[in-house]
Amino acid sequence: MRTETRILHTLPHDPLTGAVSVPIYQTSTFEQEAPGINKGFDYSRTNNPTRAAFEQLLAELEGGTQGIAFSSGLAAVDAVLKLLSSGDEIIAVDDIYGGTYRALHTIYNRLGITVKHVDTSDPANVLEAITEKTRLVWLETPTNPTLKISDIKAIASITKAAGALLLVDNTFCSPVAQHPLSLGADIVLHSITKYIAGHSDVIGGGIVVKDPELGQRIKYIQNATGAVLGPQDSWLAIRGVQTLSIRYERISTSAQRVAEFLEQHPDVGGVNYPGLRAHPGHLVARSQLSRSQQETIASHGKGAFGGVLSFWLKDDREENAVDLVGHVQLITLAESLGGPKSLLCVPSKMTHASVPRSARIAAGINDSLVRVSIGLEHPDDLIADLEQALAQVKESITEQAIA
Repeated sequence: MRTETRILHTLPHDPLTGAVSVPIYQTSTFEQEAPGINKGFDYSRTNNPTRAAFEQLLAELEGGTQGIAFSSGLAAVDAVLKLLSSGDEIIAVDDIYGGTYRALHTIYNRLGITVKHVDTSDPANVLEAITEKTRLVWLETPTNPTLKISDIKAIASITKAAGALLLVDNTFCSPVAQHPLSLGADIVLHSITKYIAGHSDVIGGGIVVKDPELGQRIKYIQNATGAVLGPQDSWLAIRGVQTLSIRYERISTSAQRVAEFLEQHPDVGGVNYPGLRAHPGHLVARSQLSRSQQETIASHGKGAFGGVLSFWLKDDREENAVDLVGHVQLITLAESLGGPKSLLCVPSKMTHASVPRSARIAAGINDSLVRVSIGLEHPDDLIADLEQALAQVKESITEQAIA
C-alpha cells in the first residue's frame, strides 16, 4: 500500500458515532469501572484517545512498533536524553539543530553526559570516535542547516557492533521520503511542528521506535515528566498529516527549482540542497529515499528531496545575509520550516545563535548562510523575490565599495 493511502486509512472512524474525523477528547480524566479498571484510559497525561490515534498513525508511517507524541520537538529530544546516565557519551552530527545543541551543552553536560561532534557524512568519523562509553549516536540527515547527508545503514552497522543506540532526526525528510528504522536506526525523532502538522499552527514532537521495550522506557519517561501533546494539537497534527504526501511532493519540486536558480546565480557562493547533483551526498540521499519518492524521481527526474535548502553569499559576511533577508518581500523572515508559506532565516543570528561561532564555522554554517523553507507558493514568484533581494544586496555592496 502506498504512503498516501496508508496515511488516510490508518486513521480509524469513531466507533461510537461513525465520525470520519478523529474526535477531540478534550478531557483531563476518565471514568473508571472500578479502581484500576478502565476502558484503556485513566488520565490524559498518561494517555488520551486523540493523541493515541496520532501516535498510531506516526508509528505506522515510520514502520515502528510505537509512536509517542510530545509537547514539542525539544521535549522529545529531552526524553531521549533521559535514557542516559552520568558518564555516558553521545556522538552527534556536527551541525546539529541549535536547540538540540543547547540542551546537550548547557543542560546535559552538567549532568555528566559528554558529547562528541563529528562530521557524520563520512561513517569513518563515527567509527573513529565511538568508544565503550558511547550509548547514543545522534544523526540528522539532511542536517540543519547545511543539508549534509549521512549513510544511515553504514552508521547503523557501527552502532550495533558497539552496543549503542542510533537516533535519526527525520524532520527534514518526513516519513514520506525516508524511513530510518528500515535502514537500521533504533529511534526516529520528529519536530511535528514542521512537515507533519504542516500549517505553522502546532508545536509538537514525536518519537517512533522499533523495539517495544525501548518504547515503553521512553513512554515511562514521558509520563513521569509530563511533556505530552494535548488533544487539540494532536487533532491538528492528524489533520495536517493527511495532506503530507501531496504537500511534500509539491514543495520538493519547487525547492529543486529554487536551488537550481541559486546554484547558477553569480552572487551566490554555494547552495546546500541534496537534490542537486553537485551535492556531495546526492547519491546517498537518493538511495535512502522511500519507494514513493524513488518513483517520483523515475517519473520526473527530480522533485523528491524536501523543501529546505540553504545558501551563502560570495561576499560571506553576516551583514550581507541580514541585508538580504531584509529585502525579501514574499518570503517571510521567521524561524521554523515545513509550513504552507515560505520562510527564511539567518542561522547565525536565529536558529543557531546558541552555537559558538567557532563551532558553527567548523560545521559549515557560514556567516552569510541563509536557510530557506520552501512553501506552496509558485516557484517563479519565489525565484523573483530572491532575485530582486540579491540584486539589492549587490547594489549595497557596490555602494559601500565606492564610498
